[in-house]
Amino acid sequence: MDSKLKNHNRTIVAMSGGVDSSVAAWILKNSGYDCIGAMMKLYEHEDTETTRDGTCCGAQDASDARAVAFRLGIPFYVFNFTDSFHNEVISRFIDAYKNGLTPNPCIDCNRYLKFDRFMHRAAEIGCDLIATGHYAQITKSNGRYLLKKGIDSSKDQSYVLYSMTSAQLEKTRFPLGGMTKTQVREIALNEGFINAKKHDSQDICFVPDGKYDDFIEKHGDFHAKRGKFVDIEGNYLGEHMGIHRYTIGQRKGLGLSAAQPLYVCNIDPETNTVIVGSNDEVFGNTLIARDINLVAVDSIKTSLRVMAKIRYNHIEQPATVWQLDEDTIRVEFDKPQRAITKGQAVVLYDSDIVIGGGTIV
Repeated sequence: MDSKLKNHNRTIVAMSGGVDSSVAAWILKNSGYDCIGAMMKLYEHEDTETTRDGTCCGAQDASDARAVAFRLGIPFYVFNFTDSFHNEVISRFIDAYKNGLTPNPCIDCNRYLKFDRFMHRAAEIGCDLIATGHYAQITKSNGRYLLKKGIDSSKDQSYVLYSMTSAQLEKTRFPLGGMTKTQVREIALNEGFINAKKHDSQDICFVPDGKYDDFIEKHGDFHAKRGKFVDIEGNYLGEHMGIHRYTIGQRKGLGLSAAQPLYVCNIDPETNTVIVGSNDEVFGNTLIARDINLVAVDSIKTSLRVMAKIRYNHIEQPATVWQLDEDTIRVEFDKPQRAITKGQAVVLYDSDIVIGGGTIV
């Protein structure tokens, strides 16, 4: 447990009903924080592909979070952020796929909801700090608050938090950053939490069945438009079912017959074309990222050696980064990486410190 947690600031804990945020609240309460628990209601279930039970933000989740808050002796509230979630997360998700991109809505949720709307709501009700159950750490160096990886490498969530600013980090607590998942579950079991054995949430909360294409067609005022499959040389190979159904590196579900396996290498939304090729042709070593956020530095003035990660489950790789302008970076990997995907985030690390990141374009 982090010894730095000992102060008496009033803190609102984002409680999802899961074991992580519940234990985060327990740690803070027992470290002397004046805690309030709160769940963010993010969507109406009839507006998504979810049911009322067994998914994030469901009635059972709210009941579990409320039960833990009651056991801890702290107040519990539900904040309705459905409009913001639809505008800032679901709409962005749909628009990205319609334009041939593969987004990460968890990053947008953190950026626009948890560490924006939720943080502002906390201030409105007199809370100095917010806390979540993320597996990440916060440290301070030369007056700047920095984001660090969680010590449990299998659960580290620093990648989806790269858009946080130093000012936001100053007002945030991640009590689980120095713990393993096993330790967290042990605390929940020892404390008799109702959700101690609850499974971790999987996939995207508002599309738990993973059928993104169906969700987009039902909820995006969008009609699939067929187009061409072509190879790297531009030769016609067949007809695709709509660019929103494909992502870079994809092999399954193409419906193409060929002598060798084919993979999606690129998607051109302007011509409504999906370009396919061999597995070797999915690799690349250079990317451009925009809408950047630099956490550890004000700017990258010269070339900088980093470790870079191009999706959540990617093992970061050695690379060199250049800042091209205020909002753009170029990253060149030492070795080609598979499926560098537009719409995903590239996050830059110096050991366990997050330098920053941006959206691949």
